[in-house]
Amino acid sequence: MDLLQKDWVSQLEEDNNSVVLDVRTLEEVNEGIIPNAIHIDIYKGQGFIYEVDQLDKTKNYYVYCRAGSRSAQACAVMNQLGFKNTYNLVGGFSEWQGEVAFKE
Repeated sequence: MDLLQKDWVSQLEEDNNSVVLDVRTLEEVNEGIIPNAIHIDIYKGQGFIYEVDQLDKTKNYYVYCRAGSRSAQACAVMNQLGFKNTYNLVGGFSEWQGEVAFKE
């Protein structure tokens, strides 16, 4: 499901069963990441599918990329793998107004 940033953030804040998933490349992640996000690069192809399939399918996933298209693809893949609740951040990290963390 596509959510605008304000809805994505407000829903995330009230969700105690949530995981934030960043599907960008490592180079993009090095420019900053939404705090507490886990990173699995969608460009890994089959590797992405394998890693995502290991995640807890009972959680709610808040997924983002740079602009919103790769994360929409990731949500579709995750839904096919049996994830019930995936939320795509419309506009992605490029329009993110919230806090940003940096990997060490």
